[in-house]
Amino acid sequence: MASAREIRRRIKSVKNTGKITKAMELVSASKMRRAQRNVLATRPYADRLYDVMGELTMRSMGGSSKHPLLQPHPTVTRVALILITPDRGLCGALNSNLTRAAARFITDQKSQGRSVSVIAVGKKGRDFILRAGQKLDSEIIGLGDAPPLVDVLPAATTAINGYSPDANGNYAYDEVYLLCAEFVNTLVQRPKLRRFLPVEAPGNAGATKVDYSYEPSQEDVLDQLLPRFIEVQLYQAILESIASEHSARMMAMRNANDNAKELVRDLTLTYNKARQAAITTEISEIAAGATALNQ
Repeated sequence: MASAREIRRRIKSVKNTGKITKAMELVSASKMRRAQRNVLATRPYADRLYDVMGELTMRSMGGSSKHPLLQPHPTVTRVALILITPDRGLCGALNSNLTRAAARFITDQKSQGRSVSVIAVGKKGRDFILRAGQKLDSEIIGLGDAPPLVDVLPAATTAINGYSPDANGNYAYDEVYLLCAEFVNTLVQRPKLRRFLPVEAPGNAGATKVDYSYEPSQEDVLDQLLPRFIEVQLYQAILESIASEHSARMMAMRNANDNAKELVRDLTLTYNKARQAAITTEISEIAAGATALNQ
């Protein structure tokens, strides 16, 4: 058994660690609320854009021409993955769940004879791709807790340019997928994988009762609006990932703080036992010494 002094040092160390985890829990809770407000603040614009795109894509798909970002390629041999992860750790199993999902996706695509390129948003995903030796086409790190839309445009532009034909009619990507953390609630954040390009017509397309008039023409509006729609979808995914990160970190720090308190209780009990044993030994030695003097 460790000495009482060593146990006291361990108790002090665990208490100091508990103070740090408690502070990190409070900071993450505050950042999580701000991240949720950011998601809610952009939702009205995203919802209205979604309605307009639904009506506009249905008109386009019903006509004789289609936008290149709406058309699937005849063969799929080159796939891009937009991987959105946090820049930092200490957020439970969030990073490992995302990287495992990315590894499964890459393995599945390669088993079908497809090459995979990665557009990494976040340092943890970037580091994982580099360690795994996968192809990294672009990276964005250091976005912070409330990134403006302009900071996420390079990732969307890389995906759009890669899927669109170049001057020779060639494509860098035949499909683009998006993998991010879906914010379900404070306790649940799970990886979400979906196809990003080609753009799928919104499910409520045609359900709106508004008869829009487009000027100068429907095709011109679609050319300008479809890239903005893709950028907003990516921006919303990044905001949800930020909210998921802070929620996961808050819960991880709360669990760490609870574990620290439980460990302090166990160490205090052990310290009391060691102290009682030392007192009992001292009393026994005094009694034995007194008995020897009286003999």
